[in-house]
Amino acid sequence: MAMAAAPVLKNWRTTLERVEKFVSPRYFTDCNLRGRLFGESCPVAALSSFLTPERLPYQEAVQQDFRPAQVGDSFGPTWWTCWFRVELTIPEAWVGREVHLRWESDGEGLVWRDGEPVQGLTKEGEKISYILTDRLEAGDPRSLTLYVEVACNGLLGAGKGNMIAAPDPEKMFQVSRAELATFHRDVYKLLVDLELLLGIAKPGSGPTRRPCGNVPGAGLQLCSSWSGTLSSSLPAPRSEGQPYWGHQEPHTSKSKVLRAFLAWGGSVSPHPQLATGPQIFNLGWGPCHSWCNSCPICLTGTAAAVGEEPLSWPACPAPGVRLPWAVCACGGHLGGDDRQLDLKSGDGPFLGDGCNPWDGNLPSGEAMVRQFLQGQNFFLQEFGKMCSQHHTFFWEGLDGSRVLVHFPPGDSYGMEGSVEEVLKTVTKNRDKGRTNHSAFLFGFGDGGGGPTQTMVDRLTRLCNTDGLPRVQLSSPARLFSALESDSGQLCTWVGELFLELHNGTYTTHAQIKKGNRECERILHDVELLSSLALARNVLFLYPAAQLQDLWRLLLLNQFHDVVTGSCIQLVAEEAMCHYEDIRSHGNTLLSAAAAALCAGEPGPEGLLIVNTLPWNRTEVLALPRPGGAHSLALVTVPSMGYAPAPTSLQPLLPQQPVFVVQETDGSVTLDNGIIRVRLDATGRLTSLVLVASGRETIAEGAVGNQFVLFDDVPLYWDAWDVMDYHLETRKPVLGQAGTLAVGTEGGVRGSAWFLLQISPNSRLSQEVVLDVGCPYVRFHTEVHWHEAHKFLKVEFPARVRSPQATYEIQFGHLQRPTHYNTSWDWARFEVWAHRWMDLSEHGFGLALLNDCKYGASVRGNVLSLSLLRAPKAPDATADMGRHEFTYALMPHKGSLQDAGVIRAAYSLNFPLLVLPTPGPAPSTSWSAFSVSSPAVVLETVKKAETSPQRHTLVLRLYEAHGSHVDCWLHTSLPVQEAVLCDLLERRDPAGYLPLRDARLKLTFSPFQVRSLLLVLQPPSTYTP
Repeated sequence: MAMAAAPVLKNWRTTLERVEKFVSPRYFTDCNLRGRLFGESCPVAALSSFLTPERLPYQEAVQQDFRPAQVGDSFGPTWWTCWFRVELTIPEAWVGREVHLRWESDGEGLVWRDGEPVQGLTKEGEKISYILTDRLEAGDPRSLTLYVEVACNGLLGAGKGNMIAAPDPEKMFQVSRAELATFHRDVYKLLVDLELLLGIAKPGSGPTRRPCGNVPGAGLQLCSSWSGTLSSSLPAPRSEGQPYWGHQEPHTSKSKVLRAFLAWGGSVSPHPQLATGPQIFNLGWGPCHSWCNSCPICLTGTAAAVGEEPLSWPACPAPGVRLPWAVCACGGHLGGDDRQLDLKSGDGPFLGDGCNPWDGNLPSGEAMVRQFLQGQNFFLQEFGKMCSQHHTFFWEGLDGSRVLVHFPPGDSYGMEGSVEEVLKTVTKNRDKGRTNHSAFLFGFGDGGGGPTQTMVDRLTRLCNTDGLPRVQLSSPARLFSALESDSGQLCTWVGELFLELHNGTYTTHAQIKKGNRECERILHDVELLSSLALARNVLFLYPAAQLQDLWRLLLLNQFHDVVTGSCIQLVAEEAMCHYEDIRSHGNTLLSAAAAALCAGEPGPEGLLIVNTLPWNRTEVLALPRPGGAHSLALVTVPSMGYAPAPTSLQPLLPQQPVFVVQETDGSVTLDNGIIRVRLDATGRLTSLVLVASGRETIAEGAVGNQFVLFDDVPLYWDAWDVMDYHLETRKPVLGQAGTLAVGTEGGVRGSAWFLLQISPNSRLSQEVVLDVGCPYVRFHTEVHWHEAHKFLKVEFPARVRSPQATYEIQFGHLQRPTHYNTSWDWARFEVWAHRWMDLSEHGFGLALLNDCKYGASVRGNVLSLSLLRAPKAPDATADMGRHEFTYALMPHKGSLQDAGVIRAAYSLNFPLLVLPTPGPAPSTSWSAFSVSSPAVVLETVKKAETSPQRHTLVLRLYEAHGSHVDCWLHTSLPVQEAVLCDLLERRDPAGYLPLRDARLKLTFSPFQVRSLLLVLQPPSTYTP
């Protein structure tokens, strides 16, 4: 073959573009290099299929009635699964060649071979062929049968028209290719080489790039030489041990220039990049059985792609809830042929401390602990070891503890291994000189597609190329070890890292958020009562297995696209079913624990009043009476204990009863001697006075309990985002005079109620309640909400001035500005909080409490609670329908800590329990635990997960005021031994605690969380 003339490089752009087209997957594939990856082909011998609305186990699926199918057939609809039986006969002439099954279809595919899942197939994830053999030998079988399981959804769900749109339930899917083909491995290797050389040669590829000389010319020489026949142009296969960059191309002198450039290794890079492949299985955009498909599809595809490079195994964030489904679905093995991964061997260096890549804002502190506890226990059980906990700056939390944080400077977890991405990772790193490593996250990270073989091969070639940063395929453990090794000069960020995005997720899908808060409470209460029953009743069996199942359901739905509300309708409906299961089973377990606590009591049958909080409480309760009626009673229940229900009305003295007065103008005043509340004739709050000081809380000339409506049309992410410009559309919702009426007329409780028409389609009713002895007024609210792109809030202008407001977060609280001095301040126009927020000046303040809301803001002197949104994507029905919720307003003297705001918010969220007893109820009160300091909260009491002693409890406490404090933990339980432990319930060897007069002394620093193990005497030797 005659040598082509050397190209004349007159125009750099056309030179580069010619090489681009030579490797393009879109243009000129009939004659370029990419079009010659595959050689001869033949159709599959036979293709048949069957459809199912559910995901079936393999052994059950292959027994179904398969019917003939062919390429071009449609299947579906969305969320169904189609199984294909693929019968293959490999031509005899292909001996000595690499043979692939080429499969292209919509949806997520999974290849099963000999009863095991071997590889995922997804067009979106660029996995469109499965290697049957890398070299067909003479003695290999020519006929075999595979099964391809195809889930009728994409990596990111099945949005109609765009990614975040609601799914198209009638969408159909299609098989567009099913054939056998030979694969030219050396063509593939040269293609990867040229792609990377093109990236190196492009202008602007970085200041460290060395001159490329005649490399583009050498590339063009290859373009010209390849225009001939394939066989005359194929590069020779590389010999064993020869670098990828050293292809032998004897046909052209230009190729020697190319080879020399590529073989010229680089010096040691001052900033190596450690590459790993993240994968997030998106629970929010498909029903449960769809991501049960996604787990094995992703992991088997990754096993096939990186089997020769085990260090690049994916960093699966917190997969502890989802992997059990993958293990079950795949028979404990994920991978294929000689690259099979046995999960139980612990080969996969997963990065995943918890159950789930959960939302970091909305779950409670205890729920976050359980994410780690459940996730780590799963890894220990399945793999025989726990994940390393990975903590490039230090992040200092409320309690002063620090973790090492790394934001990959490439600003993506879906990079593909290009030269441009590698250079971007270096140039954008702001900590060069402080740390010498950074992460390079590659693969289809979002949706769980994972790394591909091509990505791995690109990065392998970049391990030592002159002029480019060095890239090393790495495990997460190696990455963080490297970061820790040179962390001496890192900066420290103290306090909140606020994401200036997705502020709408604090409010969207209010029913999901209410279910989350309620179920956190139910599981807290069940664990406490079950622990007390375990300690007092020898016959009681702690429901560990049931509680684990319920916790896993709750943690599953704390995924960052479920509890946030940014999920599709089907997932939202599943979440609501899960919450109902937790409520139902939780109430059953509460009844069982209450019955065990009352066993052997001498008193009459009746009701048990239970206080699950660690302080004494006196509150008004509605107690059931014969015939279905209820009566109000003032009850006192000791800390973490119980009291018998009162048999007659309790005297109110020395407390003042509630007075209710309606004036001639229609306004109503409620007064309990602690606070005095005045509502105008439409239900707005015109005055809130702290009686002892006479201090007015509502700003002069303003009204509180003002409902306001905003237009809520974000730029794109409908369920996720609320934009700052929505504040420009504020419209107060005005009520009609005369709708306010007295409800309960006073005594132990006084109330008033009103109706409010929000819009022609939506309405609201509210009862404003004040109880005897209560420092806050409650607003029980019911809304029938039918809007589109509207945002409902309620506002309280306060007669308080402060540059910052305080918000509760997990195990503590923090301050945020009430002004917009800087762009960072402005970004906090909508923030998140848990049970309370507070605006205080010296000596006085106002707290706004809630029982199921998270979105909030304080702008100037106006406290605002976000109630309901109405986005239309990805769920067009989000927030539509009936809602019930309660918020409360608490004016206070002094600081929020001294005034008891934290305890008040707990009491609002953890009401006293009224439990019927199947037998005699206790005749006297009893308390299991109490804490001497109001600054310390005993958050959790549960049975230890694993302990050699059956009767071992775990107690978790935290300092809630932000102070150093010593306190005593009192208990009436028979404690044999007390020792400190960590959040994973591992004993602290130096943590022994002496027990003195049924008390343990504990020391806390601000916001410190401490966990204890209490070993109890068996109840057979203990009489309460």
